[in-house]
Amino acid sequence: MEYLSKQRYDEIAAELKHLINVVYPKVTDDLAEASAQGDRSDNAGYREARRIQGKTISRIRFLQKVLENSRVINPDILPTDRVCLLSKVEFSNLSTNTRMVFQIVSPHEMDLEAGKISLKSPIGAALMGGKVGETVEAQVPSGVLRLRIESITPA
Repeated sequence: MEYLSKQRYDEIAAELKHLINVVYPKVTDDLAEASAQGDRSDNAGYREARRIQGKTISRIRFLQKVLENSRVINPDILPTDRVCLLSKVEFSNLSTNTRMVFQIVSPHEMDLEAGKISLKSPIGAALMGGKVGETVEAQVPSGVLRLRIESITPA
């Protein structure tokens, strides 16, 4: 079971709807057109249309599974005194004295450029459940990071 924000759930649902109602019909039309052009063994257009069809079907199935196994999380019921899903956390790397701010999100919402890290990432997992002032350790590929939680902003 994955928990998603309402916004991300709606984005995934919209992408799925677009793939099913717009992209897939176009792909099947392109495939039928390429198929009508003759011998399929020498038809690069047909092979490309089949490849695109396979990718589209794969993406549709993936998004269906995500929505099937996800629930929208109600931010009003989340704790405000410790790091949890959808919390915005300001923390300091104690070895470099740098401060960072990230929102903890599900893996399907992760976007580093937007300041969102997965709760399953090493840093996200280390921060989960922490309280302001606590120091946590995150095992990352380059070693162990010691992080101090400076502030928590609820979703």
